[in-house]
Amino acid sequence: MRVLVVGAGGVGSAVARTVARRDLFERVVVADYDVERARRAIAGGGDRFAAVKLDASDEQAIAELIRAERCDAVLNAVDPRFVMPIFRAALAAGVTYLDMAMSLSHPHATDPYRQPGVKLGDEQFALAEEWERRGLLALCGIGVEPGLSDVFARYAADRLFESVDEIGVRDGANLVVEGYEFAPTFSIWTTIEECLNPPVVWERGRQWYTTEPFSEPETFVFPAGIGPIECVNVEHEEVLLVPRWIDARRVTFKYGLGEEFIGVLKTLHKLGLDSTTPVQVGAAAVSPRDVVAACLPDPAGLGDAMSGLTCAGTWVTGTGKDGSPREVYLYHVVDNGWSMAEYGSQAVVWQTAVNPVVALELLDSGAWSGTGVLGPEALPAEPFLEVLNSHGAPWECEER
Repeated sequence: MRVLVVGAGGVGSAVARTVARRDLFERVVVADYDVERARRAIAGGGDRFAAVKLDASDEQAIAELIRAERCDAVLNAVDPRFVMPIFRAALAAGVTYLDMAMSLSHPHATDPYRQPGVKLGDEQFALAEEWERRGLLALCGIGVEPGLSDVFARYAADRLFESVDEIGVRDGANLVVEGYEFAPTFSIWTTIEECLNPPVVWERGRQWYTTEPFSEPETFVFPAGIGPIECVNVEHEEVLLVPRWIDARRVTFKYGLGEEFIGVLKTLHKLGLDSTTPVQVGAAAVSPRDVVAACLPDPAGLGDAMSGLTCAGTWVTGTGKDGSPREVYLYHVVDNGWSMAEYGSQAVVWQTAVNPVVALELLDSGAWSGTGVLGPEALPAEPFLEVLNSHGAPWECEER
């Protein structure tokens, strides 16, 4: 398999390191608007790797690079602003597409906290028939959340439950970053987008509806010594993906953000610093959100200052195969010290990056296949979970 990775930030670099470690794929091209960053991402990878300069907003240039490199698959490792040009370029070039975040949502114009407007992924699903007609696969949301969390939902529905009441993705961590007053461990651009947009909930009979940001707080006890963390509703792809393929009464996503983090996000919103609309500053027009991102440390470079664990998982309740009530939490924990020592990547970005690598392995071997625009829960879970374990950080299932 010949793979194009678009984006050489934290996740794209972690993808390159993971692929190099496993000696996977015939050729891997890492493309970024900053070609030096792409070169750093592939350093030490060997002759299979190449670094290329690329503008992720230039659909024609992406398609031309796919054809020139004879790529079989494109992995989108940039922020969701660039989903659609990369998605359309892969379709035009006739190759498999993967991403870790779906096309952006747009709140309902008059009733944003009760009704969804344009939902996450709607622009991609609008082209599903074209992908299917051409016999091509777009595998969307195949990071850790969405991604592994959706695989867990599929596994639980197939192997652990006769009927499912709720599928609730719950994410929490006890990570500490020394030397910074405020240092998000993942893209602040994406974090602002998902945390300040109206969260989406799915319920049988009601379908998708929205609530106010940070709604329905609950205390969730995370495993591996992380302990209890308050989690709140956040907009996320799983809620838009899971109900399309899995029968459940309710689907939610809640994130353990913490009081300080929520306070910072609310302040950014009050000041208009979450906006993506450029404002004039002297002779320059700049997006306030881009300024916020530029003022904060690059999450990819925080690994040496970080310590602790990050946990991604899917909590499922319902009726077990024996007819009794059952409640489980399927989860994946990564210790930052371990991921830095093994892969040179901090825990959050490596945990995100390993999952599309696993998916590419399965597509390359033929263990996974399909056509159209699919989420991870549309494909069999067990092959994925087996390969994930081989990368050194096994998943677990906790009865509750």
